[in-house]
Amino acid sequence: MDNFLKQHGEDIIGVLTGFDRIVFRGTLTSLSYVTGMESFLGHHQAAFSRFGEFVKRTSDHVKQHARQFAEKHQRPYIHIQSPDISKEQWATEIQQRDNIEEGLICVFGCTEPCQAYEYAPQVQRTGPWLRKKTRQCLHIYFYFMDREFGLSYVRLQTWFPMGIQIGVNGREYLARRMDRAGMEYEKCDNCFTRIEDVPRAQKLLDALLARNWSKFLNRLARQINPLLSGGGVLGDRTYYWTYRETETATDVMFRDAQALAKVYPSLVRHATEQFNCADVLRFLGRRTNSRFSDDPNTDRKRWIEGVRVKHRVEENSMKMYDKQGSVLRIETTIVNPSRFRVFREVTRRGERMLSWAPLRKGIMDTARRAEIGRAANGRYLEALGVVGVPAPTRQLLDPVSRRTKRNGRLFRGLRPIHSDDARVFEVVLSGEHLLQGFRNGDVRDALYGNAQDAAARKRASGRVTRVLALLRAHKLIKRVARTFWYRVTKHGHHIMSTALQLRKLDLANIAVP
Repeated sequence: MDNFLKQHGEDIIGVLTGFDRIVFRGTLTSLSYVTGMESFLGHHQAAFSRFGEFVKRTSDHVKQHARQFAEKHQRPYIHIQSPDISKEQWATEIQQRDNIEEGLICVFGCTEPCQAYEYAPQVQRTGPWLRKKTRQCLHIYFYFMDREFGLSYVRLQTWFPMGIQIGVNGREYLARRMDRAGMEYEKCDNCFTRIEDVPRAQKLLDALLARNWSKFLNRLARQINPLLSGGGVLGDRTYYWTYRETETATDVMFRDAQALAKVYPSLVRHATEQFNCADVLRFLGRRTNSRFSDDPNTDRKRWIEGVRVKHRVEENSMKMYDKQGSVLRIETTIVNPSRFRVFREVTRRGERMLSWAPLRKGIMDTARRAEIGRAANGRYLEALGVVGVPAPTRQLLDPVSRRTKRNGRLFRGLRPIHSDDARVFEVVLSGEHLLQGFRNGDVRDALYGNAQDAAARKRASGRVTRVLALLRAHKLIKRVARTFWYRVTKHGHHIMSTALQLRKLDLANIAVP
């Protein structure tokens, strides 16, 4: 993101990157599959034919505990009729109304879809006695003001296998850490508009990466699930914790709202018009290949806070929006981590070794998950660094339009807005090439197709070799040392992006009446 910060450095007062919203999922692994659930019933001497009665008793126990928990803390228990109602907004209103600084805010009960077990009678059964099925059951929501994470929630499914979900907020965590450290800051909603010591705040936020999440999450689970303690039917079982969803946000804090408003419309226009599918894949560290089956898409919406641009790739996404007028936020949301890779110990052919493997959902890959989000945000900002270059187009395009010399050899000037050169610019700027670079064959296939005839491919490769030499002579691309790969230079990004913008310019928008 250095190019972006250099471009707008006079207006930027700080950059903060780290976890924003984090949603954990807890699973009782021994009950997460049919055989394990059947063994659990056998241990408690519960007949399969009375599975419904057994589960209803335990479910009623959980529901009763939720009501008693609310009464004990003198907070309301509210049954919500529709799952579409915003529980977080309702809880926030109650918290503000009752001025709750710490502790339980309220408890909600809401019937929602879930994956649960049911008994399969003999006449319908072709396999186990139990089967998994999507059904409706009551979910209990506990909203509270946590001493470390502020407004947080725990969501407990009351029907077996009793999955649990916990949501916390990294920005709220940082605010409380800075309060204890005596640091000054300005915060609006879930966003910091000014921080006294940004490097120190960054260190405080990074502490989440090394946190013992299991200890914190298990403590919450034992408080709200009575079956885990006091001789409950779950005994000494504990939840296995994974990430359901994480948001890694990079906040670029501008000096004031006017400074961001001056550039933000151009950033939105560039993000929606110039970032294509391959670009979004490149931001997320993905490559386009035969295994990629989904089409990335981009949409722009106007919210109360401002204009939001969202790019979605399969289950994961990136967003850009202006927060509180003066903060530019780039946010990467990871729902399916298996789309990414982590260098870890794996078993290959019976031997343990270090290798690149799919990123796991478990909390053991927290640092790598944060690294992926940070890198994606950085690439996104770097791509936005070409917006608002304070120079007339002639200062960029005139030099490359003249002949130049490299290694004693003369090269013609470029024709930046000619269709032939513009097509080359589009190919080398393609997002699928920006992650690792591109080779002669990549450009050849994009320009001339993947010809079957060997002689035709050779002639096409020769033409591409001359084109690449021309771009190198004008310093638009550079060759990676000791490889056959090429990458676009920062100078090349400015030149080629400007040329392509000029070709798309609508004369009606600049014509003088």
